[in-house]
Amino acid sequence: MVKDLSVTLSGVHLDNPVIPASGTYGFGQEFLPYYDINILGSLSFKGTTAEARFGNPTPRIAECHDGMLNSVGLQNPGVEHVIAEELPALRKVFHKPIIANISGFSVEEYVRCVELLTREEQVEILEINISCPNVRHGGMAFGTNPEAAADITRAVKQVATKPVYMKLSPNVTDIVSIARACEDAGADGLSLINTLLGMRIDLRRRRPVLANVMGGYSGPGIFPVALRMVYQVTGAVNIPVIGMGGISSARDVIEMMMAGAKAVQVGAANLVDPCACKKIIEELPQEMENLGIDRLSDIQRV
Repeated sequence: MVKDLSVTLSGVHLDNPVIPASGTYGFGQEFLPYYDINILGSLSFKGTTAEARFGNPTPRIAECHDGMLNSVGLQNPGVEHVIAEELPALRKVFHKPIIANISGFSVEEYVRCVELLTREEQVEILEINISCPNVRHGGMAFGTNPEAAADITRAVKQVATKPVYMKLSPNVTDIVSIARACEDAGADGLSLINTLLGMRIDLRRRRPVLANVMGGYSGPGIFPVALRMVYQVTGAVNIPVIGMGGISSARDVIEMMMAGAKAVQVGAANLVDPCACKKIIEELPQEMENLGIDRLSDIQRV
């Protein structure tokens, strides 16, 4: 039973479509004790900003039904440290294309990070996060307005030498209008969806569970929403889409690809089971056999 799991994103060849989502896989080092991470198609490393960030106050993680809330707030060591320390260490253990996830609080910050990371040889795709719900004065603020999303897209495309994928927020009324604005501004692809904005209340203390009050909801509970949005967007644009949101099995991967995604990212599942991506990849050939699929790249949007 030989199956072809390979896919292509904007000319970048991946052995399979499974990519750990940014923020759930660090810079790869944490997962080395569990398996050879070279089984992955690629990985999207921790969201990186121009300067180091401590993130939001704790508590900033909370479990909830069919998923979790997080308000980590883009904690990261800053782009210069990432280039000097994290990427060289990653190159020693991971020998495939990587995706640089970039966040910011101004157009200028996005541009600065792209200027630096686009020069990194192993970075093959630049994923521009305009959808983080856990920070103020940036992040999702850029991704909820078509004009603002287009402005960021145009700015980073002027300095990028690698394909630019805009990561979109589900916390909008019309995600298609945002997607089209990014495509019209020159985006090479799209990633969606980021987390849904949610909250929980501690009944005994009678206050929100998260110090930041609200956070991003991820996990299996959001899969139908993610699938719907990917289906809507892939029917409206002509650039590739990486689908994400609640994927936790090989069947979810195939379903997301039938919604139009060319590849997928696995997020919260990595925090439940550090071997989640490995298991999904290993299970894909049997699921393909069950469904009569020889090549994942042959899957057509339903």
